Amino acid sequence: MERSCERAIELGLPAIAFTDHADFVKVHPDQYCVDIVGYLDAIDRCRARFTGLRILSGVELGEPHWFPKETAAILGAGSLDNVLGSVHCIKLDGETVDASQLRERAGVDFEAATRDYFAEVLAMIEGGQPFETLAHLDYPKRYWPQDGTPYREKDFEAEIRAVLSAAARTGRVLEVNTTRGRLLCPDITVVRWWREVGGQAVQYGSDAHDPDKIAEGFPIATQMVEAAGFKPARDPVSVWRR
Repeated sequence: MERSCERAIELGLPAIAFTDHADFVKVHPDQYCVDIVGYLDAIDRCRARFTGLRILSGVELGEPHWFPKETAAILGAGSLDNVLGSVHCIKLDGETVDASQLRERAGVDFEAATRDYFAEVLAMIEGGQPFETLAHLDYPKRYWPQDGTPYREKDFEAEIRAVLSAAARTGRVLEVNTTRGRLLCPDITVVRWWREVGGQAVQYGSDAHDPDKIAEGFPIATQMVEAAGFKPARDPVSVWRR
């Protein structure tokens, strides 16, 4: 986290937000759930050391509607500036599978699995869990097979619009995730749908996972969001609004 703060200062950023993962499904050998007490202590240390940088705390809740007790424990540990809700996993043939693993499984119908994914995102939004921001809405797009039909937002318009409508109705913020500068999740088509269904606000995340990737892709992301009809706030850490 200290290296990430140093990198933010090098880039001239006014602030940095750490939204560590609170994932309760273990699908990768090296996966962990945030040690929220240690995390909050690290936030305090960084704030004391880097006094010229605004350091925002946060957490990305993975499938919080599946784990309400665990989610409540994380959120009850201390005050957080940002709480994101995300879905990484679906149930496939009775097994919990991360979308990043679908390519490793023979015979997977990616289109059907993606529809299942959007249905799970909708269930999360309607599940009443206390998160403000909907993270990486179209996560399966990152792992779409390169040797078949390309991923097209229009192919999933009904499912995505249902998710966006529920998010707008419940007052959520839509995250534009730049995937460390590799891919916009979602792209301008979906951000325009977000505005059409009444979505009020957008925020950004680089999903850096590494200090060298902090804010990667933000210039193109902000241009895209502005083209979709959202405007920056005076406070540089505030969400963009319509």
